[in-house]
Amino acid sequence: MPFHDRPIFPRGFRCASRNCGLKPTAKDLALFVSDVDAAAAAVFTRNQFPGAPVVLGRETIRGGRLRAIFANSKVSNVATGAQGLEYARRMAAAAAVEVGSTADKVLVSSTGVIGVRLPIEIIERGVRGMSAELSSDPITGAEGIMTTDTHPKALSLSVGDATITWVAKGSGMIEPNMATMLVYVFTDAMLDAATLDRLLRQAVDVSFNMLSVDSDTSTSDTCAILANGLAGPVDEHAFLDALTAGSIRMTEILARDGEGATHLLRTVARDARDLGEARRIAKSLVNSPLVKTMVYGADPNVGRILMAVGKCFDCTIDRERTSAWINGHEVLRDGVRLEFDDGVVRAALGSEVVEIVVSLGVGTAEATAYGCDLTQGYIDENAAYYSS
Repeated sequence: MPFHDRPIFPRGFRCASRNCGLKPTAKDLALFVSDVDAAAAAVFTRNQFPGAPVVLGRETIRGGRLRAIFANSKVSNVATGAQGLEYARRMAAAAAVEVGSTADKVLVSSTGVIGVRLPIEIIERGVRGMSAELSSDPITGAEGIMTTDTHPKALSLSVGDATITWVAKGSGMIEPNMATMLVYVFTDAMLDAATLDRLLRQAVDVSFNMLSVDSDTSTSDTCAILANGLAGPVDEHAFLDALTAGSIRMTEILARDGEGATHLLRTVARDARDLGEARRIAKSLVNSPLVKTMVYGADPNVGRILMAVGKCFDCTIDRERTSAWINGHEVLRDGVRLEFDDGVVRAALGSEVVEIVVSLGVGTAEATAYGCDLTQGYIDENAAYYSS
């Protein structure tokens, strides 16, 4: 499915971002606005210490209509108690005034350090005047939600007369359990909130829910979709195909920008007994520090693949039917390591994209997980994240 060479917004959507003082100089506020109220749906983290914006977001999204999304970076507003929830509500109210709507139609997000009081007065002052700066470039909004990201993330594609656009951030503390980091999807297709919710969950299930940089589920994960209907109706099946394709592509972009990452790692478990087992095995491979460092070091150590599959104790594993490939090179057949050319497989592991495929030989189910290698850069980024 062809993506636009440069991301564009659907009809009626614009965004703005600026520095309000949460960060020394980089942008730290982002405002996304629809010209008209949009049908909306969202999924949120299942972490049991959700941020105040997630708590409020679950309440807000029940209305099924949004006019705007307002987000800040640097401070996540997590573990801040009743005051944190009050500040999240104040964020929504301030943005609503700025865009001429009401607080119940503004979804707020905060991302950054956990356990720090949100500087709400700075944010309330910062949003004033942003509506005059609204732009048609999605990259502008993406810049305002970055934390450890190395680049802003946005993409778009067409489906019929409609456009779908993804804006996202995420680099670490990533293993979603029904959403991911911050991902906002905008479309001018005409779809109601219930349909959006159903389609979003289907797309998320095979994309963001199969992404893991470090196996750590964030307290702030949010994935929301807004549809303002300005392009009219679309074929639902075509829309789902496009939504899924774009979500998978954004998943890969997020994985490749994992903290310190030098490779996109794609792991495929096929011929599994059922989908649940295929997903667990694919995730086991992508989450294994030993598999990740094998990829980073271009070290064709097949034993690490066997280990990651074999430790899935509750899955159906038949040693004599299990085979594996690294970027198309067969390295294991029916449970036995093959005599392959180390140099050739090392070169394959040196590719920017590394795909490890494991066939279980016990069924027909297949699942793909997305992640990255593990490098010294990840340690450097996270060893002093709070202090920095």
